[in-house]
Amino acid sequence: MSDATARVGLTVTDRTVEGIREVLAGKMRWHSPLLFAGPAVIASIAYMDPGNFATNIQAGAKYGYALLWVVVIANVTAMLYQALSAKLGIVTGRNLAEMCRDHFPKPVVWGLWIVSEVAAMATDLAEFLGGAIGLSLLLHIPLIAGMGVTAVLTYGILMFEGRGFRPIELIIGALVAAIALCYLVEVFIAPIDWAAAGVGSVLPQLPDAGAVTIAVGIVGATIMPHAIFLHSGLTQNRAPARNDDERRKLVWFSNVEVLIALTVAGLVNMAMVIMAASAFHEGHSEVAEIETAYSTLTPLLGAGAAGAFLTALLASGLSSSAVGTMAGQMIMQGFVGFRIPILVRRLVTMIPAFVVVWLGVNSTTALVMSQVVLSIALPAPVIALLIFTRRKDIMGAFANSRLTNAAAIVGAFLILTLNLILLLQTFGVDIPGLPSS
Repeated sequence: MSDATARVGLTVTDRTVEGIREVLAGKMRWHSPLLFAGPAVIASIAYMDPGNFATNIQAGAKYGYALLWVVVIANVTAMLYQALSAKLGIVTGRNLAEMCRDHFPKPVVWGLWIVSEVAAMATDLAEFLGGAIGLSLLLHIPLIAGMGVTAVLTYGILMFEGRGFRPIELIIGALVAAIALCYLVEVFIAPIDWAAAGVGSVLPQLPDAGAVTIAVGIVGATIMPHAIFLHSGLTQNRAPARNDDERRKLVWFSNVEVLIALTVAGLVNMAMVIMAASAFHEGHSEVAEIETAYSTLTPLLGAGAAGAFLTALLASGLSSSAVGTMAGQMIMQGFVGFRIPILVRRLVTMIPAFVVVWLGVNSTTALVMSQVVLSIALPAPVIALLIFTRRKDIMGAFANSRLTNAAAIVGAFLILTLNLILLLQTFGVDIPGLPSS
């Protein structure tokens, strides 16, 4: 049987693995970089989920371009953590949850699992609600019906996991491209003050105490606990390296993919804030809900802008909901060592979203608060990741450099500081230098 005939019977996942192995072995001089694209693309959807829509709309509508710097810093920090997570999976062949189970005492493992599960539920609340809101607006159906349709579509996407990693990577990649394209359209339609946007991107400022809640929400919506856990799982067995030279190549390709994928995600997030600032800040600063933003966009910027916004929201809700379920499954399996059927996992994580709608809680408020919960849960995986990737007995030659460790510690300090300010503000403690709302 010829090589060409043999390749006909291979799945798209098999062909991808074969191509990667040939590149690593030096047998293929010219190759497509897309062979190595996938894990960071999937992780990047967590940075463009409906929680981002909620926090970014509120940031732009109420504070204009003033909180763009939070988006920039959060995204740069996210790049570092996602790169470290991917490296952990490539070098050790284990994901972050499994490493925690292997190396930490049982009480710590159980504590981390509980925190991670709460974060997974908060994540799924945001993602599931986002898709439901999009379908509700598109089809003019009740939100509860939109949730039912979202559940079916998400489960359909997850079924492709059974065909290997490549089909799900391609589906999520297509949805990421749709989101990015929609916001490219928005940027061309909206009348943007680019000078103010430039200043807001580099000048740290928190106009009032309310901006702290939004800033923490932006961090929680950008650097997400489940994405940090998931990325290590996506790289651990994708194309196992046979020696350090192959691991070094895989880490290099992974870093390039993280840089590109999260740059796109960061630009999309900035575009969300910029669009909200240009459309709503002057005269419509009270716009704080996704539904209101959609209905207000049509008279302000036209049906094209509203349509692009809705399309991006739908793509975001469906893709991020599928990715959130994948991450939840990986977290549970890593921490406690057993796997449950995807359908059961999907049903369990949908319950909080149905409860929120049944209780009549404002959906956008629920989205923003879910992101605050994520930010508060975030230090746990970040600190665990830093502990493992700095240890030479685990990572060998791939252990973090001093500079990498310092940058990761600074990022963790930033997250903890924002969370502390939020908690103090919640309990009515005056914070010197921070204006009251």
